[in-house]
Amino acid sequence: MHYIFEHPYFLLLMPLVLCLIYCKKIHQKSYLPRLDWIPRKNRLFNLQTLLKVAIFTLFILALASPISYDAITPSQKYGRDIVLALDTSGSMRESGFSKKEVDKSKFELLQELAANFIDKRVSDNIGVVAFGTFAFSASPVTYDHESLKELLSMLEVEIAGKNTAIGDAIAQSILTLSYAKAKEKIIILITDGINNAGSTSIKDALTEAKKQHIKIYTIGLGSTKDYDQKLLSHIASETFAKDFSAKDALSLKAVYEEIDTLLPSSIRSEQYMHKKALFIFPLLLATVLLFWLLMREREII
Repeated sequence: MHYIFEHPYFLLLMPLVLCLIYCKKIHQKSYLPRLDWIPRKNRLFNLQTLLKVAIFTLFILALASPISYDAITPSQKYGRDIVLALDTSGSMRESGFSKKEVDKSKFELLQELAANFIDKRVSDNIGVVAFGTFAFSASPVTYDHESLKELLSMLEVEIAGKNTAIGDAIAQSILTLSYAKAKEKIIILITDGINNAGSTSIKDALTEAKKQHIKIYTIGLGSTKDYDQKLLSHIASETFAKDFSAKDALSLKAVYEEIDTLLPSSIRSEQYMHKKALFIFPLLLATVLLFWLLMREREII
């Protein structure tokens, strides 16, 4: 068990404690003919000072928010490394993929569902590859899911050209995963078109994926006439994964949920995941001492 302060900068107030001890009070001068009339308060004054110092110190400690935590570092446990390979070809501009949101394009709905999927992957490092006529890494594999979703929202249709280069998409996804450290690496490839561009053959891309033990889950969007269902099924089976078909936004959401079930996300081992807040203890003690101090001063008056 380890102990630290979440807000240690509040400890900079600690030197002010010295003012309670050494700062002089301004007393009104009085003259008495007999010294034995002056009440002896030296001992009580010292006790009051100690109480004030203790109360002030305890309040500062409470503000600094002490916590206890288990000494577990993120490097001791990895989730999966996942790359979302998203088709940004011209056909993704089509609307009507959702019956509820008819005006939204196929790609806009894909972005929203992909962002929701990212939120559920608590322990996974995720990257994004966009592909059209060519493929590029929109984001490296990262655990910073908020930044990842921000980059995802910035992608646009035809950002990588109008055509569909599935071989390049797989090759670029493998390259993106090569910088990751998890033992289990996965590509989720989503497209609504037929492979008609790129410099990397499907065969070569699959050979490299199998060599690195990377599973490729494929999702075909729209009617099975719009995309090469046999190719997507072949890609998934060759890498011991699974292929899916999503004719509309509702079925695509169901596909994401099924993939999420197939790849359950365990809780990531963070250093402060099992932390316990301790500020309540100095706060309660300071409150009790403050109440006691007020009662004693009231008795003196």
